[in-house]
This record gives sequence, C-alpha cells and structure tokens, in this order.
Amino acid sequence: MIKKIVVFFSLLVSASLFAQENTASPYSYYGLGDVKFKGTHDIKAMGGLSIVGDSIHLNLSNPASYSSLKLTTFSIGGTSTFTNFNTSTDSEKAQRTSLDYLAVGLPLGKFGMSFGLMPYSAVGYKVQNITEAADDPDGLERSKQFTGDGNVNKVFFGTAYKITPKLSAGVDVGYYFGDINSKDIEFITDPMVQLGTRELNNSKISGFSLNFGLLYNCKISQKLELFSSVTYSPESNLTSKNTRNIANIIFTSSGAEFIDTENAIDINVQDTKLKLPSKFSFGAGIGQAKKWLVGSEITFQNTSNLGNRFDDITGATFENSTKISIGGYYIPKYDSFNGYWNRVVYRAGFRHENTGLIINNESIKDYGVNFGFGLPLGISNINLGFEFGKKGTAANNLIEENYFNVSVGLSLNDIWFKKRKID
Repeated sequence: MIKKIVVFFSLLVSASLFAQENTASPYSYYGLGDVKFKGTHDIKAMGGLSIVGDSIHLNLSNPASYSSLKLTTFSIGGTSTFTNFNTSTDSEKAQRTSLDYLAVGLPLGKFGMSFGLMPYSAVGYKVQNITEAADDPDGLERSKQFTGDGNVNKVFFGTAYKITPKLSAGVDVGYYFGDINSKDIEFITDPMVQLGTRELNNSKISGFSLNFGLLYNCKISQKLELFSSVTYSPESNLTSKNTRNIANIIFTSSGAEFIDTENAIDINVQDTKLKLPSKFSFGAGIGQAKKWLVGSEITFQNTSNLGNRFDDITGATFENSTKISIGGYYIPKYDSFNGYWNRVVYRAGFRHENTGLIINNESIKDYGVNFGFGLPLGISNINLGFEFGKKGTAANNLIEENYFNVSVGLSLNDIWFKKRKID
C-alpha cells in the first residue's frame, strides 16, 4: 500500500510540474482562462450529470460521493480536442491533448476521502489585429499581436460522511496555483520601419476554495429510485502577483525577432485580487440502480464579479452564468457472466452553458452533445467519452469554435485496507 501511495504522489508532482498548453481558444484571454474541468469522463459523457455516488468511480464534482466508495479508486483522465476556428472571412484548425484529472479515493466505512490534482483553467491564445491606415490617427497601418499561455492548477483534499443510508455530505478544500503569461507586440507594417514594441506580462496565481456537497437517494417504488444532488462553492479570492516588462523589438527581413534587452524596462504593476465566483448546483433524476438513470442538473455561477489580471479588458464584460445538463446511462445486465457487452455502461447527454462572458454585446455560449462507454476490466474499467460542441459566434467580428473531444479515463480499483488472513 505504501508503494502505491508513493507512486501516486510521484505522478502528482510530475503532473504539476508539466506545463500544458491545453487550449487554443482566443476566449482564454479573459478572466483566468478557459475553465477545463467538466467532471470525470463518466460524468462528462452524460452531459455533466453528477447526481450519483458510485462504489467504484470518483465523482469529483460532488464531494459527498466519496462516502459511496467501496474500493480504493485511482482515477486518471485525458482529452484530445480538435477545433475549427471560424470567423466571417477565415478559418483555422488546432489540436490539443491535456491531462484532465489525477485523483485517489479511499473508502473508510461510513467515511470516504479523496485527494488529487486537476488543471482548473488554461490560457493559450494567438490573435493578430491590423489597424488600417484610414483608421489610424497618424495614417499608418499598425499590427498588434497578442499571445498568451499558462495554466491554473488545483490540488484538492476532500472527505465525506454517510449520515444515513440515504443521505451523504462532503466537503473539498482546494488550493490553486499557476502561472499565466502574455506577450503583446505592436509595430508599423511598413518595410522601412523595423522597430516595434513588446510587452511581457506574468501573473502568479494562488489561493484557496471550498466546495460543499449533499447526495440523497431513496426508493419511490419497488423498482424506481430518486437520485438528487446539491453542491455549493462560496466565493473566494485568488491572489495574482503581477510583473511587466517593456522592450523595443526589431524585425529583420526574414521575420526574425531581436529584443533590445539592454534597454528593457521593468514596470511596477499592482498585484490584484481575482474573484473565484460562487457556484450553486442542483440536480435530480430517476432510475434503477445498476440498470439505468435519466436526470438533469442546473448550475448557477456568479461570474459577473470576474475581472482580468490587469483590469485591462476592452469591449468585454461579465454576467452571471448558467449551465444545464441532461443525461443518463443504461446497463443491459451488469452481472452478466458470458456477455461482455451486456456489462458495458452506455452513456449519453447534452449540456448548454452561458459562460458569463459578453464580447461586443454578444453572450458567449458553449454547448455540446456527449456519449460514451464504460468498459469493464474486472473490478476496474475504462471510460471512453466523445463530445461534439460549439462555443462562441462568428457574428460581430468574433470567433466561432466547433470542436470534437475524445476522452479516455481509467478507474483502477483495489482493496487496500482489508486484513490478510494468511501471511
């Protein structure tokens, strides 16, 4: 058991040190970037429906679920995203692969606990804006290039208690950390003018959060059960320690860049407090345990308090966000001995999210259609998930993202605390 814990912590440290560029979305410029965690892959395949506690799966969306674990569970998941970016006049493609979560869950009688690591948000944009000479006060054509990268990660520890056979309660404590970098370059697009300016910004993010959860299920008939879930995360503050450096940049005819580092200037910029918005979710569904489930969940987030790291947003504001998830699963016969596909969990769902970001008077929405499979491997399983989604719009000089996600998650189960009868 000690060896397994050591291996897990080695993976945890390695993952936290591995900087991922796991988004290419231009919308990641705003706030803390593109929020990445949408639930473990079995939950994502149901549109984000997280109203059930499982004996062999970690439900990292609701900490109350940890008390439902019957086996020690190691969960890891990753996603490959294929995106088409479309404007009214142009289109581009991008592909990214990222780690989604790494966690361990431990059953402790009526108690349960979990700890792990997940990327909370990611920044990874590359945008160019050209101002025509007719629109410039000096009558010059100017080019501005904006690039950014970085991640905000979350280490968490949670525990849960089964108050009654029907009701469980739990809490997660999370610590956020990470670096976000941005580079802005401006120059005049005249071959006779080779000098431009470069601005580098760095933000080191840190802070704590809490997430509370309740799960309740009961019989409503001889075969049917009611499943319900409530989670609440109070608003918390993250600290952003900011630095800025400005320098001249020279472009050669071949396109190479030379930075005038000798005359570069470090600018004093204030550290900022960023709001991690409060979040409340409620979901309910009906089904038959180990057979089928259909349900819905709605999440409200107070994202109107969001801001940028340097308070330099132009043309964008925030509003409160709402997400609606509808989904479920079906298992033909979970205890079938001779029919493997009868033991497979078939999942499907849909989600619609108002992200809370408003640009050029357009609310940025994100929605997806999901499906997936839970493939049993003895007492462990592989969870495959697929998602077709769309984010944003090409109207009002914005960008529409059409994406396809392929997710693979492992839920590896074992018995750690059972006493040996024979040594």
